[in-house]
Amino acid sequence: MFSDFALHERLLKAVAELKFVEPTPVQAAAIPLALEGRDLRVTAQTGSGKTAAFVLPILNRLIGPAKIRVSIKALILLPTRELAQQTLKEVERFSQFTFIKSGLITGGEDFKVQAAMLRKVPDILIGTPGRLLEQLNAGNLDLKEVEVLVLDEADRMLDMGFSEDVQRLVDECPNRQQTMLFSATTGGSGLREMIGKVLNNAEHLQLNQVSQLNATTRQQIITADHNQHKEQIVNWLLANETYQKAIVFTNTRAMADRIYGRLVAQDYKAFVLHGEKDQKDRKLAIDRLKQGGVKILVATDVAARGLDVDGLDLVINFDMPRSGDEYVHRIGRTGRAGNDGLAISLICHGDWNLMSSVERYLKQSFERRTIKEVKGTYGGPKNVKASGKAVGVKKKKTDAKGVKKKSAAKAPTKRKIANRPKTDALSLVSKDGMAPLKRRKPEAPAAE
Repeated sequence: MFSDFALHERLLKAVAELKFVEPTPVQAAAIPLALEGRDLRVTAQTGSGKTAAFVLPILNRLIGPAKIRVSIKALILLPTRELAQQTLKEVERFSQFTFIKSGLITGGEDFKVQAAMLRKVPDILIGTPGRLLEQLNAGNLDLKEVEVLVLDEADRMLDMGFSEDVQRLVDECPNRQQTMLFSATTGGSGLREMIGKVLNNAEHLQLNQVSQLNATTRQQIITADHNQHKEQIVNWLLANETYQKAIVFTNTRAMADRIYGRLVAQDYKAFVLHGEKDQKDRKLAIDRLKQGGVKILVATDVAARGLDVDGLDLVINFDMPRSGDEYVHRIGRTGRAGNDGLAISLICHGDWNLMSSVERYLKQSFERRTIKEVKGTYGGPKNVKASGKAVGVKKKKTDAKGVKKKSAAKAPTKRKIANRPKTDALSLVSKDGMAPLKRRKPEAPAAE
């Protein structure tokens, strides 16, 4: 019960108002330690309630009577504007009966309006690294009195190339007393390096092994001959599967736009979301999906983090994601909070090894599925290695111009040279004994 936590009565009132009764596993594990002021490193699946696990302890720390604000006390860093906006809403919901104020700084919004908000000095600042640094460099942001720093989806921030930006912002908070780092995956060496730099005697909470992530989501693969065949399979799935809302993931903006155009041409209610869309379009797409105005979202990985939509129960990977972590975050959009979900990956010849790598990362085997109405000829590689990857054919070496190299002729040995018959001048004359024959230069071999 939330009432078992040592939370201020105003926060418990907000929790009751929001009909939160039983804390999730991540909340039960993290909140008591966070209330003690401990540094935390938490790994938990998406949709597990980890936002409340750090927001409630921060609010409990800052709660008090109304007063003039002179400095920002808490900073929450996130990788995408969508996730930042969602976190702001959570902070506002939990702080509704307090005097604590929060602010949002992300790209895609008016820079001067944000600067004016910073002059009012919010207690809690939520933002993405890029725009926060811009405000910092413009002299509008002072983080020296920050007491609590949260890095949410830290692995994703590293994947997006924010490592140096995050470290710069961390260094701008020299007086922080508590740092909490949350992610849905264990990450790699880059994340371990960051943990070593920013956390102090941290408590590590591993709520889920990678193989246990998204346990309520069925994971299937369907083989396809080519992209056009994939489009036919997508059409069949969207027409025949039972779902409330669906996301189709691609690796490129061009493919996202192509699939979106084809769906709209078939009268599907759909939206497309990728990095070229401005903030207004991105907000409209997510709001329409949440409200049920559209059932299908076509997106690149910009939507794989921080998108929390009720009723989203079907994920289709048109393109196989490039890493196991990215796969986890994509399918994490469905099967949230214990609900059932279905994730289907479409696999061409070039996708097989990626798919095999993800299976090894998750330590599980995906369900193979065939749809007879759109069955193709490709059913997977003929031969596979013990790792599950396809057995490839060794490529012949080529030179810089792409021409296959011929094996160099062996040089004659000294013995062969010694036994070679001597050639005199007479042997180099024509048959009629007239003019001597000229040695012809060997012709260059024709390029294959």
